[in-house]
Amino acid sequence: MDDTDRRILSQLQKDCAQPLDALAERVKLSRNALWRRIRRLEDDGVIRGRVALLDAGKMGVGLSTFVMVKAREHTAEWLTDFRRVVSEMPEITGAYRMSGDLDYMLRVRVASVADYDRFYQRFIGRLKASDVSASFVMEEIKETTEVPV
Repeated sequence: MDDTDRRILSQLQKDCAQPLDALAERVKLSRNALWRRIRRLEDDGVIRGRVALLDAGKMGVGLSTFVMVKAREHTAEWLTDFRRVVSEMPEITGAYRMSGDLDYMLRVRVASVADYDRFYQRFIGRLKASDVSASFVMEEIKETTEVPV
């Protein structure tokens, strides 16, 4: 990966729907050379996909919650169950195995605290955990999907 690839990736992270001609001009490449580089970055797995970023509030799920989970047991079976439950619950928009005192961190999007409680009841009904606690986001100071290039 060279500086030109980084310029392409930086531009695509800002707006992947911009016209190819405009992008080629911004990164100082011909349209064909740009297209070949984008295809290579996709084939290499650097570009994993192209998405539309939605406004969570306008979609009715404006409450962002971080949920901390301590595993009841540390077995392959429990982890398989955890992964299945996480993948089947659309409110969970991120799931991370952590170091330190807690085992997993989930990012959950819901409409309200009452909706979170319904999510929580379903979650603990499907997965046995030692502890589940939540922190509600009061203000999103910075949220981005951009990876530093």
